[in-house]
Amino acid sequence: MTMVEQVGERAGGNRRVVGVVLALASIALGALVILAPLDLPEIVRLAGVGLVVVGLATVIGVDGAGHSRRWVRILTGAAMAAAGIVVLVWQSASIRSLLWVMVTALIVHGLHTLVAAVRSETDRRVDGLFSGTAAVLLGLLCLVWPVLAIELIKYAVGAWLVFVGLRGLLDPWLHRRRERAAERAQPGLLRRWGRTILAVTVFLVVAALAIGSALLLRGDERPAPDDFCTSSEPLPAEAGVLLKAETLTVGVPPGADAWRILYTSTAPDDTVVAVSGIVIAPSDRTQDALPLLSVAHGTTGIVPRCAPSLSPTPFADGAGEALTQMVTEHGWAGVISDYLGLGTPGMHPYLVGQVEARNVLDASLAAQQLDGLSLSSDTVVWGHSQGGHGALWTGQIAEDYAPGLTVLGIAGMAPATDLYTLAEMSKGEVGGKTVSAYIAHSWNVVFPDLDLAGRLNPGTAHGVEKIGDLCFNEQDAIAALVRGTQIPEQVFPDSVLDGDLGEKLRENSPTGPWPAPVLIAQGLADPLVKPAMQQDWVDARCADGEPLDYRTFPGRDHNGVVAADSPLTPQLVSWTLDRWNRVAPTPTC
Repeated sequence: MTMVEQVGERAGGNRRVVGVVLALASIALGALVILAPLDLPEIVRLAGVGLVVVGLATVIGVDGAGHSRRWVRILTGAAMAAAGIVVLVWQSASIRSLLWVMVTALIVHGLHTLVAAVRSETDRRVDGLFSGTAAVLLGLLCLVWPVLAIELIKYAVGAWLVFVGLRGLLDPWLHRRRERAAERAQPGLLRRWGRTILAVTVFLVVAALAIGSALLLRGDERPAPDDFCTSSEPLPAEAGVLLKAETLTVGVPPGADAWRILYTSTAPDDTVVAVSGIVIAPSDRTQDALPLLSVAHGTTGIVPRCAPSLSPTPFADGAGEALTQMVTEHGWAGVISDYLGLGTPGMHPYLVGQVEARNVLDASLAAQQLDGLSLSSDTVVWGHSQGGHGALWTGQIAEDYAPGLTVLGIAGMAPATDLYTLAEMSKGEVGGKTVSAYIAHSWNVVFPDLDLAGRLNPGTAHGVEKIGDLCFNEQDAIAALVRGTQIPEQVFPDSVLDGDLGEKLRENSPTGPWPAPVLIAQGLADPLVKPAMQQDWVDARCADGEPLDYRTFPGRDHNGVVAADSPLTPQLVSWTLDRWNRVAPTPTC
């Protein structure tokens, strides 16, 4: 053997040793990403180390990707290693920016594998096509849904590192088997199909993740508001005027009649605007005035197509079973405002208390103008979640804003009361991020002086925009919450939350006084409206002399507290009938 051959053999042996070390490192890093209890920043940075390892393996040609031109291999590996270093040292970047760097390198490696596959023999070509496509698809999946779920990125990236390591580790052995099989002209089954089966398996897993993501995020195909929700005539100068009405048939419970209405109300700047809503009444009714429920609905979104009147289940929001019983069994009528910006054009002023309350009160005044329906001017106000917030504000301003109505009682179910504390307590949770996205999108328009669009945490603007266009019921609610998992950090920096945004949240938190008995119902397993926050708010109101009736329900979460089988349902019906009959309340403070 010549000296040149000896040097070449020694270099080849060293390259194989380095290849084994790098392959084992890739497998170890992938296993660590999958198995270790890490948060998202740690996962991203550990994956950055993996990119450096795989990049070095690609440079020296031991990543098992197949044959490609030397300069292509070196450039690809160098780009991947550089991306990994950027992820590791760019400490000031947002998690989303680091993910972009990381997954771009993933896509580059996938493309390199595809190019190398074209230059390889048949079995390696099939393997390379599937594994390269899987890497590109995984990269695109992470780019489009960067934090779809921390576990998705954790397991997908970890599996990719393990796969690349195994491929690099097995390649020398398979190469030797390939040479021996070529000498015998009898290629082994494992050589021909082992890597291909592994590559196809990884591809199918990534494809399933991509398809599942698309299904989760597609949302509803609900229609945009129709011509009913717009008024071509000049609006009257006063609020609470019925503009038009039409019969509603979709989602109406048996034994009830319903109507869509368009009426005037007041915007945040005190101008008169058109707002839509729905009215429900018993089919079997006399000419006598019906007792009236004024219902403030919970969060359904912030864009026009999210109006309850456009939903296939317009009366299912909140305490829907209790409302049905009040109408069909006890002969009450109910009025639900869509709120400004839901149904009608414009941005919905989400959790802006004065506007919610004005819309609810004006809807009740407008409903009294419906032909063939006689309604009492006495009313009980209900609301769940955002609607609980709206119900408390409705009672708070009713005497001044709508003296023609008499509020006999206010029931808030899991109400959003102390908005600042709610935002502070849930700022890092999926539900809190989703609600914060609605606030950011809505209040940036309603309160332009806050300039919320320019003060979000880096990397959150994309998620805020996407969530803002989704409703918060039916399939859209799932999509909105999943989008919330994409937001890697809290939406608002602490400096913004503790500054003028925090002051605006406090201004829109209801504190009373109220002109009638108040019932607050809270599920103790509620992950959105925190029981601890609610208890503190109730204690503060009691200390202020407000005689609240506070009822808690163990094991009930945010929607479970108003479900048909909730113990609150019969209690709410009984409490409401007592208010109509002027039974003395039984406050708990």
